[in-house]
Amino acid sequence: MQALVKQLKSLQLGDTLIRRNPLFYGQARSTVQHLLKADLDERQRWTQERLAKVLAHAARTGYGRRINAGTRLDAWPWLEKSQVRRAPRAFRSRGLLRVGASTGGTSGAPLQLVRSLHSVVFEQACLDEMMNLLGVDAQQRCAVLRTDSIKDPNDFTPPFWTSAGGGKRLVLSSSHLNADTIEHYARALAEFKPQYLLGYPTSLEALCLLLKRSDRQLHIPAVMCSSEVLHPSVWQAAQQTLDCRLLDYYGQAERVAFAYALSAGSYRFLPGYAHVEFIQGEREGDHRLYEVVGTSLWNLAMPLVRYRTGDLVRVPADWGEQEMQELALGMRSFSGVLGRDSDILLTPEGVKVAGISHFHRDVPNIARIQVIQETPSKVRVNVLAERGFGAAGEEHLMRNIRQKLPLSVTVEIREVAALERTARGKTPFVIHRPAVRQAIQAVRDRTGGVQ
Repeated sequence: MQALVKQLKSLQLGDTLIRRNPLFYGQARSTVQHLLKADLDERQRWTQERLAKVLAHAARTGYGRRINAGTRLDAWPWLEKSQVRRAPRAFRSRGLLRVGASTGGTSGAPLQLVRSLHSVVFEQACLDEMMNLLGVDAQQRCAVLRTDSIKDPNDFTPPFWTSAGGGKRLVLSSSHLNADTIEHYARALAEFKPQYLLGYPTSLEALCLLLKRSDRQLHIPAVMCSSEVLHPSVWQAAQQTLDCRLLDYYGQAERVAFAYALSAGSYRFLPGYAHVEFIQGEREGDHRLYEVVGTSLWNLAMPLVRYRTGDLVRVPADWGEQEMQELALGMRSFSGVLGRDSDILLTPEGVKVAGISHFHRDVPNIARIQVIQETPSKVRVNVLAERGFGAAGEEHLMRNIRQKLPLSVTVEIREVAALERTARGKTPFVIHRPAVRQAIQAVRDRTGGVQ
């Protein structure tokens, strides 16, 4: 089933059979549009009704039977990522058509997930509605600039892109985008004339800065970003260089929260996507940090309840329970989700490589990895290995890494008993040594401070 779904998703037919399945898509899209127009009371009522159905399913999973919390949300404990990683089957429901998903995770700890078909369709309905907010039809011509492995990262001969979706999608390699190749990218985009571009912020940043330095401009009506922090300066650079409207959204593979912004620093949670809660954190002057906790409202195949994302939001310290409820239901805005900001590597060629969490995707017997960049030409990958990792696992991991990093970067894989910690006791997924931080800063200085 998983292999079939993967093949269908690569075809235009997959949009109809999987992501936009006619049995679910119309209702899903209507639900999203209805709740975006609804007032606070309607959003609360709808969310509680849907949550009751989710909790009933969750109570029948192995984890739910052990917790024995029933359909009272406050009786369920906070759920840690490590619990799901250790025993993913304990969180799965039976008897539902499901699609497997594998993610490296931004923390470096892989998760094995499954999603119901209804969940996949609802996710697509949400993304399509984001495009609608941008004024673009999601099924028009689209350019993609994320972390797709198009060709060998050592091969700098064009083309650096491939066609997909029946010719409606141009998928470009971010691993080959630099000062020497920007003319090829600019020409390909100008000829393709995409109505919108899907990109990671680091890749979008590189495109805009390289276009600006080569005195080139493109017109791409809309840009949608995700997966990393989008700095306001990059937002401005994209609007100036691409003459575009821009939307940024936040989500995770676990599908427990979704937020979006149509202008820098003004994010809102999408009502109807998940039941969002917050764990209070430390105070920062007039603001306070809160961790985002979510319960998926659609993935009944693997209903994660009160799942701690580890992602933080910063809001005014004087907000009380009412304001936080309004925030959770999308009635108040916040400045953005903190984190996911430094998980890039810088190659000697000046290419910023994102998608580092893909390094250990589908590699068995890995508890967690940590990527340490000593210099622009030297990377070390620390591996907390489980029994059975061995030479085959290391080879698999290296193959994945080499899909992203060119041979100009020396890579060492090292099994370790513990990951490196910061002075505050944290174990970052990516660590930049001083030489790398200086190189990144030099790039920022040359480009007028855009990060």
